[in-house]
Amino acid sequence: MSNSRAVVVKRLPETMSVKEAQELLRELAPLLEEDLPRLVFDFSDVRQLDSAGIEMLLRCMEEAMKRNGDVKLAAISPQVAVILELTRVDRLFEIFENPSDAVESFHRFPVQAFRQTEVPGNTGLAADSPDTVSH
Repeated sequence: MSNSRAVVVKRLPETMSVKEAQELLRELAPLLEEDLPRLVFDFSDVRQLDSAGIEMLLRCMEEAMKRNGDVKLAAISPQVAVILELTRVDRLFEIFENPSDAVESFHRFPVQAFRQTEVPGNTGLAADSPDTVSH
């Protein structure tokens, strides 16, 4: 299986309450059942977000993570940002200025993966590196 799966961008409606959240969960269920689901929620139009909308975000994240996927958020208004901060949901998602930046982030390799642990007196090799000898 290839890692180059498509990233799905879903533009959310102006109001994210029970009815809209249930509808979205039904619509996204097939995507979230695949391996490595990659989803970006575009909040450009969202003006109202209630607990059902928050729960929908968390359920999507949970389902995506079960299958080694991810969900990212984009274009969040200041009003919605406050709700995400108050509920601490903002800490669970990567949030981007716009959907294209969020999509692009799926194609970048994390810089942290390349960083080596520096060991004092060593030349930048990790302590468990095969190049180091312990006596």
